[in-house]
Amino acid sequence: MEVLRVHGPVRLEGSVEVRGAKNSVLKLMAAALLAPGRSVITNVPAILDVSIMARLLERLGCDVDYDSRAGVVSIDVPERTDIQADYQLVRAMRASISVLGPLIGRMRSAKVALPGGDAIGSRGLDLHAAGLRALGADVHLDHGYFVAEAPDGLHGADISLAFPSVGATENLVMASVLADGRTVIDNAAKEPEIVDICSMLVSMGAKIDGIGTARLVIDGVDSLRPVEHSCVPDRIVGGTWAYAAAITAGDVEVVGVTRDLFPNVLDKLEAAGASISDTERGLRVIGPERPRSVNISTLPFPGFPTDLQPFAIALNAVADGVGVVTENLFEARWRFVHELARLGANIAIDGNHALITGTAELTGAEVEASDIRAGAGLVLAGLVASGTTEVAGVDHIDRGYEFFAEKLRALGAHVERDAVPEMLDFS
Repeated sequence: MEVLRVHGPVRLEGSVEVRGAKNSVLKLMAAALLAPGRSVITNVPAILDVSIMARLLERLGCDVDYDSRAGVVSIDVPERTDIQADYQLVRAMRASISVLGPLIGRMRSAKVALPGGDAIGSRGLDLHAAGLRALGADVHLDHGYFVAEAPDGLHGADISLAFPSVGATENLVMASVLADGRTVIDNAAKEPEIVDICSMLVSMGAKIDGIGTARLVIDGVDSLRPVEHSCVPDRIVGGTWAYAAAITAGDVEVVGVTRDLFPNVLDKLEAAGASISDTERGLRVIGPERPRSVNISTLPFPGFPTDLQPFAIALNAVADGVGVVTENLFEARWRFVHELARLGANIAIDGNHALITGTAELTGAEVEASDIRAGAGLVLAGLVASGTTEVAGVDHIDRGYEFFAEKLRALGAHVERDAVPEMLDFS
């Protein structure tokens, strides 16, 4: 396996570019299934998940060209695609479930293996199933596959989501754009990535009102056309670099992002003592000599993103004071805390609350990433820990961050990537 060795402490300084959002581009690639022909997506990050989604679309019959350096994905969609997404690929990435909506919408049938992905807690597909049934699909599970069928096509419906699920909103929007009649989705997710996919669908010829609000109104059309679309910048990656600057008392320009992507995030950083200013290319974040503790609760957009929770904990771990981080979305994200404690962090867990008492110094240790953000969070903690921190599970980080080690080195970090032997099995 591969590890990242981080030698600290260090102060980050310089500029770092942020490209398209992982949580958007994968869904944009799935949306291309709705229109036969060649769709092109630009501002695409060079991350592992894009390669996985490209392979999945190829298995469905598409021709996919992914130029990771240029940040361009071209997808040639045939008149008829396959309708089955196999477990071998779906297991690696939960976003694979996003092909469900386009397949049932255009091909009237979909068979998608139950997804895998990050180990951050239970994320059922009940909202997807209920919404598709309201649209007229027959939905059931069959030997580990989520099967949806609508031989006569889907029809418009009024759908009220019990929770503003991003994945359910995306799948139901993509399923309904070709449905017969009007669909109304209440309590829809409002994340910038939802706005991005709706914008692409409108460019393809879909009729969607209420974009960016909790009420989406979709009037079905007969067909869509392929388009070229630029992916929205990755607010989670941008937030990661902003936190990296704050944690390391650094001075970093985060290129390619704007303030509107970060409601409730920049305010918390400023409360911790960071200075944030707009630049011609993005945002400049200057960290304090030592951050102040802050209280944070994760919520759906525009609340504080759950994907930035590990970085808030890492900041509080070295801050002056005591901070409380409340996780309202994914219970298994606390696995990160146990690894961070190996570096000397003082954290107590009580239900969905983490009580973090800041310490002036962390010390390097061997740790392991359990998901994308946990891996990046451990690296950020390693930047301010004395000695060497060895982060295993680099493949998790590769799924969400492009050239992570290279960009850290460009900012002055002492980071190296290395292959190490697998642990011996003494069973």
